[in-house]
Amino acid sequence: MTKFVIVAILALAASLVSAYDPSPLQDFCVAVNYTDSAVFVNGKFCKDAATVTANDFFFSGLNIPGNIAASKLGSSVNLVNVDKLVGLNTLGISLARLDFASYGLNPPHIHPRGTELLVVMEGTLLVGFVTSNPNKLFTKVLNKGDVFVFPVGLIHFQFNIGQTNAVAFASLNSQNPGLITIANTIFGSNPPINLDVLAKAFQLDKNVVDYLQKQF
Repeated sequence: MTKFVIVAILALAASLVSAYDPSPLQDFCVAVNYTDSAVFVNGKFCKDAATVTANDFFFSGLNIPGNIAASKLGSSVNLVNVDKLVGLNTLGISLARLDFASYGLNPPHIHPRGTELLVVMEGTLLVGFVTSNPNKLFTKVLNKGDVFVFPVGLIHFQFNIGQTNAVAFASLNSQNPGLITIANTIFGSNPPINLDVLAKAFQLDKNVVDYLQKQF
C-alpha cells in the first residue's frame, strides 16, 4: 500500500509540472478580458456559456498576405492565438501564416510553450532547429507541400532561398505558444544587458556589441 501511495504521488507531481496546456474539463471556455466571470481557466476568464456565439470560434483574414515590405528581414507572421480567437481558450492549439519575400528570413527564435508543425504552401524554404545538448543542427530544404516539425523550446528558423515569395502555415500545440527572438532578446532588452556580459559571452569586441544593441 505504501508503494502504491508513493507511485500515485509521483504520478500526480509529474502531471502538475507538465509544460503543455492542460486538457479542458468542459466543451469550451471562451476567453474574456473582464473579471465578471468567476471561472478562471488557463490564464483567461471564461465567458458565460449562455452568451457564446459562433463568432467566438471564428477568425477571418489568413488569406491576406503579410506586409513583408515593411520588415527589415523580409518576412511577416500573422499568429492566430487566444488573444485573436477567444474560442481557442483551453483547447491547446494556435495557427500562424508566414509570408516571405525572396531571401526573407524568420530569424532564429523559440516558442517556449509550443511545438510547431510547418507546411509550405508556396516557394522554397530552408528550415532548421538546434538541439540543446549537444548543439546539433537539423536542417532541410522544403518545397510546396512539404511538412517539418520544430520541437517545443528549441531554437529554429525559416529562410526563403527562392527567387519568388514564399508562404507557409504553422500550427502550434498551445493557445499561446510565446515567442523569444534570439537577437532581439539578447541585444534589444530593456534595460540593455551589460556590455561586458555580452562581449564575453559572444567573444566580441565591446564596440561590436554596442553596435548590435543600437540595431535593436
